[in-house]
Amino acid sequence: MTLAGTELGVTHGAISRQIQLLEASLGVMLLRRLAKSVEPTSEGKRLAANLSAAFNLINLGISQLQPGPLTISCSATIMQNWLIPRLGAFKQKHGDIEIRLNVNYGEVDLIRDEISLAIRNDMIPAPQDVILHTLIREEIGLVCSPDFAKKYKLPQLREMKSVPILSTKTRPRAWKDWMDASGFKHTDDEPQQIFEHFYLMIQAASYGLGAAVAPRIMVDSEIASGRLIAPYGFLAGPYNIVLWMAPHLRSRPDLRTLVDWIKDEFTRLGSTGA
Repeated sequence: MTLAGTELGVTHGAISRQIQLLEASLGVMLLRRLAKSVEPTSEGKRLAANLSAAFNLINLGISQLQPGPLTISCSATIMQNWLIPRLGAFKQKHGDIEIRLNVNYGEVDLIRDEISLAIRNDMIPAPQDVILHTLIREEIGLVCSPDFAKKYKLPQLREMKSVPILSTKTRPRAWKDWMDASGFKHTDDEPQQIFEHFYLMIQAASYGLGAAVAPRIMVDSEIASGRLIAPYGFLAGPYNIVLWMAPHLRSRPDLRTLVDWIKDEFTRLGSTGA
């Protein structure tokens, strides 16, 4: 109810009263009130599903009559390190295509949130009916600052027991995934610092606060600048980077142009290793 109130610009209490009025009007309970939360009843779940489908049809009809700019959704790290540096070249060739950016790395409703394309890791389940393209196999590697590598004798070191390691809440299995891929000796040591976002962890690693495991796409610019190195290189990880495309926009020529450009850029990334 709090999230609904925030989205609609009203109070938690206003949402609660509206639901109570709706329950009184329909003569059924839509929510089950618990001690510290609520959960939908079977009738509430059914009504929510039907209304969501109806609202999506309304949004779909409007978007087809009044096509707006294309919106690309991706994480802040991919946007900062991969997408934005390339957008200038795209705009030079296709200046008539208007693009908006949406920072998000999780699940989204492409119609409700007005998102045309979303770049995601396939550990995130794709929305129902989305058109999905696999872009590239994600490559992962240990990264750190050059001075940090010298101090801890990387890449000669074959275990991480004495090395400060960094992690992120968005990818808690990153170290295990890298060790599985590299055959590196596993360590039970806890990360010294756990960050909320990848870009914070990457910045911390670039300043010598520890070693981190990151996908190559997220650290290419830092490696090119010399702020980070990958002493053990990069290896194929367990996940793919994928593109979600909103199905109701599939016939738009500008969307197809944008999709082809993104796929070409990722193909180039995979073939050049940069």
